[in-house]
Amino acid sequence: MFKVQRPSLWLALLFLLSLAVSACAPAAVPAPTTEAEIAQPEAPAAPAKRPNVVYALPDLGGRVVRAAVANDYTPLQFIDPATGEAVGWEYDAMDEICARLNCVVEWNTVSWDAMIAAISAGQFDIGMDGITITAERAQQVDFSRPYMTSQQFMLVRVEEDRFTTPEEFAANSELLIGAQPGTTGFYTAVYDILDGDEANPRIKLFETFGASVQALIAGDVDMVLVDAASGRGYIGANPEKLKIVGEAIKSEEFGFIYPKGSDLVAPIDAALETMLQDGFIEHLNTKWFFFYDPNR
Repeated sequence: MFKVQRPSLWLALLFLLSLAVSACAPAAVPAPTTEAEIAQPEAPAAPAKRPNVVYALPDLGGRVVRAAVANDYTPLQFIDPATGEAVGWEYDAMDEICARLNCVVEWNTVSWDAMIAAISAGQFDIGMDGITITAERAQQVDFSRPYMTSQQFMLVRVEEDRFTTPEEFAANSELLIGAQPGTTGFYTAVYDILDGDEANPRIKLFETFGASVQALIAGDVDMVLVDAASGRGYIGANPEKLKIVGEAIKSEEFGFIYPKGSDLVAPIDAALETMLQDGFIEHLNTKWFFFYDPNR
């Protein structure tokens, strides 16, 4: 009789260990069996966020920029009568700026009378309303680089034939000017056309610039001073009612305004410079000053 020997304790332990390793090992991936499977690439990883490499502009990291507008200055910013939406040159420009700088615009409606004070107090990060860059205003707020240069003209009713120059207007004491207080149009009327008296009764004041134009159309005043850009917008909306007479009275530059010391001035200036270089500013000018149809 043969004697059957029991396996040693070490062999038993080694067998159990091999079973444990097999149970913990990951399942083998079958080898590809078709040409399509062989050519299948791995899923690409999500691309890392990259800065604007075209112009090497600053990246604001999705920062929310609180913008103040008055929606009273066609075609820079206004309510589209066809849709009821706030639109305009400055809306498009600011949206493009944030697309280039990686920021988000939060739009806030503020009256013109309150805008400069609100920006100066830091209630908003940036303000825009076709604001002329002046030394007096620069004492309260910081300005961007000029984004538009415009000239002031006399906007009148289409049948007007009593004057074509500031001198002719000033000489006729029956003629009235419509103006919005605190604007460069108001000060031009006072100091460049009339006698320098800010309380001159020939200047009729209105809460908004649009209201002064409506008063002109209605015959309540005889002239409104308007920059070339806005003048084109109002004439485009009322071609049978309004026209420009005479030569340009003076030139002015528009800029965005910020609280003093704002860290947004430099990056937005940089973005504006690229928009001038690549033609985006000219695109906006063409869109809003020549092809926008308010009666569509």
